Amino acid sequence: MYDSELNGQDVTFGTSGFLYQNNKLMYDRTTNSLWHSLTGEPVVGELADSGIRLTRYPVTVTTWSDWLEQHPDTTVVDINTGFRRRYLDPSEVGSAYYEYRASPTAMFPTFSVDDRVAEKDSVVGVAADGESTAFPMDTIVAERVINTRVGEADVVLLGHPLTGVIGVFERGEEQFSVSENPREVVDGRGGTWTAGDDGLTASDGRVLPRLAARELFWFAWAAFFPGTEVYTGS
Repeated sequence: MYDSELNGQDVTFGTSGFLYQNNKLMYDRTTNSLWHSLTGEPVVGELADSGIRLTRYPVTVTTWSDWLEQHPDTTVVDINTGFRRRYLDPSEVGSAYYEYRASPTAMFPTFSVDDRVAEKDSVVGVAADGESTAFPMDTIVAERVINTRVGEADVVLLGHPLTGVIGVFERGEEQFSVSENPREVVDGRGGTWTAGDDGLTASDGRVLPRLAARELFWFAWAAFFPGTEVYTGS
């Protein structure tokens, strides 16, 4: 998810139909430049090499029931989209790309192959100060709390054991541990912090911001962040 404001102007984007390293290239409808959907950078056209990069926002990947419980007044895209796709047909599992997501291989060959992780395994990628680390999602959920450092950034990753929801937050000088409540963590002094969409909030009102990490397939992260570290567990 990106902020679509560009040089003070609201810009809309579309799907170009082109791929690079098996990742979508989108285009802006103002200049028709092509953009990497993974990095938010223009790579072909008028804006290429301009140094522009769209601002990313954190995204929560969760179930509808869990989201609705946390956000009862949320708005939602109507399932009557105008397309004749059978979203509720169990054979389609609600997604035009279900078969692709269920397959262990990418749709097309990738230029760079990194076999430290299976290419379609899901990871959370964190990048800072020219350094990067990929965290296998299964490991995050299993450990629930991971205190670590990427570049100059001290971060904590939280994995909800029931919903699989992942959150990445700045942690400052804090060292967090697991709480009985899966939405909470405990600091070194025994204080409780609650994970939310915008940050980790302490019982005394202090907030540590959430980071815009990426949830994606391993092949995509490895292609754009060659040489990345891979978290192998505590």
